[in-house]
Amino acid sequence: MEMVTKLGFLGLGQMGAPMAERLFGPEVELFVHDPRPEAMAPFAARGARACRSPREVADAAPIVLACLPGGAVNEVAALGRDGVAEGHAVRFYAEMSTIGRPALERIAEGLAARGILTLDSPVSGGPGGARAGTLAIMQAGPEAAVAALQPVLARLGRELFVLGNRPGQGQVAKLVNNLLAASNMVTAFEGMVLGAKAGLDPAALAAVVNAGTGQSFVTSNMLPAAISGRYGFGATVAVMDKDVTLGLEEAQALGVPMWATEQVGRVWRFAASHGMAASDITELVRLMEGWACIGIGGPAPD
Repeated sequence: MEMVTKLGFLGLGQMGAPMAERLFGPEVELFVHDPRPEAMAPFAARGARACRSPREVADAAPIVLACLPGGAVNEVAALGRDGVAEGHAVRFYAEMSTIGRPALERIAEGLAARGILTLDSPVSGGPGGARAGTLAIMQAGPEAAVAALQPVLARLGRELFVLGNRPGQGQVAKLVNNLLAASNMVTAFEGMVLGAKAGLDPAALAAVVNAGTGQSFVTSNMLPAAISGRYGFGATVAVMDKDVTLGLEEAQALGVPMWATEQVGRVWRFAASHGMAASDITELVRLMEGWACIGIGGPAPD
């Protein structure tokens, strides 16, 4: 970090804020932007400079990182009026959002025309991993961008994977990860509700699963919260629905059949479009509970 003194960060939401917080340090001058002044206020109080636009960040910092909610927003922040592309200091741009390969490629191409190298670097691990600096970060981009961003990303993640020199490959890796997680959540929650309907104690059943071949991140880290009714992983149903949709679009573009995952996608789409868009992803279990007319923390049926 000795050679990096000015860093920019765009997007101070559920993931972006804890990531940006990890960049504070005596050797770093931090420039932040979020359309919500209240999101920037805590950073300004700690000495960061609150900027009025992505361009103002890019006018000050040679390295700019972004964690924004979706492809259209990201493209405007990178390439639109007062976007990163118009900045005079920026040389490297790390896109840490999950926006899909086509949007990432458009951003990388547009920034390259202005002499700015893009590192495709989506993350996995949720807000908890962002706070702890234990994210998994999937990187794809020019070697110069990988080298320049490594000291910065090392503050944010425990596992840094370099997947190639083509921006977009990181997006594909992240979407595969999230398709697997989304599918596992649907099947794990369905299985738990099945067991509860049959009269099994959910906590005991979860212990069996986690000691056997059904064990996964979902069963180990999400089922306890679902069983206790503490829904707080940190990501919303809308975000997972968005990621599953992007993953299925990528599969269609590449001609890869995803019949099972398409059904999973329908479950997330149903949840998002029936009042659960802002709910935590662990609350998906409530759908299965309602369909089966039993709660996994409730009494066994007679």
